[in-house]
Amino acid sequence: MELIFWGLIPPAAIAAGLAGWAALRADRKANARRRPAAHADRLTTLPEYQAALRRHRRWLTVAAIACTSLLASTVLAAARPVEISTIRPEQHNRDIVLCLDASGSMSSADAAVVDVFARLAQDFQGERIGLTIFDSTAIQVFPLTDDYQYAREQLTLARDAFDGKPGTSGFLDGTWGGRGSSLIGDGLVSCLNSFPHGTGLAESQTANHAPRSRSVVLATDNFVSGQPIMTLKEAAGLAKDRAVRVYALNPGDLDYGTGADQPGAQLREAAELSGGAYYALDSAEAVPGIVEGVQETEATARQGAPRAVASDRPDLPLALALLSGLALAVAGWRLRP
Repeated sequence: MELIFWGLIPPAAIAAGLAGWAALRADRKANARRRPAAHADRLTTLPEYQAALRRHRRWLTVAAIACTSLLASTVLAAARPVEISTIRPEQHNRDIVLCLDASGSMSSADAAVVDVFARLAQDFQGERIGLTIFDSTAIQVFPLTDDYQYAREQLTLARDAFDGKPGTSGFLDGTWGGRGSSLIGDGLVSCLNSFPHGTGLAESQTANHAPRSRSVVLATDNFVSGQPIMTLKEAAGLAKDRAVRVYALNPGDLDYGTGADQPGAQLREAAELSGGAYYALDSAEAVPGIVEGVQETEATARQGAPRAVASDRPDLPLALALLSGLALAVAGWRLRP
């Protein structure tokens, strides 16, 4: 067991020592003012007096011990005793990159997209997730991680930024550095490169490095403005070569006809080419469909990196403080004049 705020103990000990010294000094002064009385031994030798004196001294001893115990246990509880243990959380060998188009045409839908991403993160357990946003260029908001608390904090920050909350205007810095806007193919390639060993070769199949399944959740309306280096179809072909499934979320889901050149049709084709699926953002099947699709990929449970966990253990000092307080109360009642 360890103490987080162990620095509280020395000042408390000094304060207790000063209080005890002040009490002894006051008692000496009180003794100096006392005056002897004649024939007091006739009273003090009585058996009843001796018995009462012994009881009084016993209760004084109980009160002193209870007071000391109460102070010590209270200081110990305030110092926050914890038990440090090491855990190795279970992970699954799945990696999911959340890939968000942050261009102007998506501005009204990005906050809703981030909410969907947050719901997806809640349903994943043990998988690693990451977030990349793009417009003319891409930036990585956070890399692949199984720290879901950190991921939730970053997704909350992203939603606040897309909602226009004060102090979040710099969230999109770095996404406007290229030519054009909403370069979907380039953005998808950037998300593919978020995976380890981004060349597309499978990771080594050793006991400690099982091959990991890879998925991209791409949220975009597929309205391209500019000349991307790679088209969406080429990026989807690259995803297929790298064994990455692309799950497309379209907030607009609106085509102006049934032609294969329509944005939604192209996005659906790209997702299905990679082995993934296409969903409208407001579809009730989007979140469960993506989660089910990701979980269909083979997963092997494995032990994650060791983590130190501090568990608060205030039960013993608090229980001792309670018992000491009760004992002090009883002793005070028995010592009343």
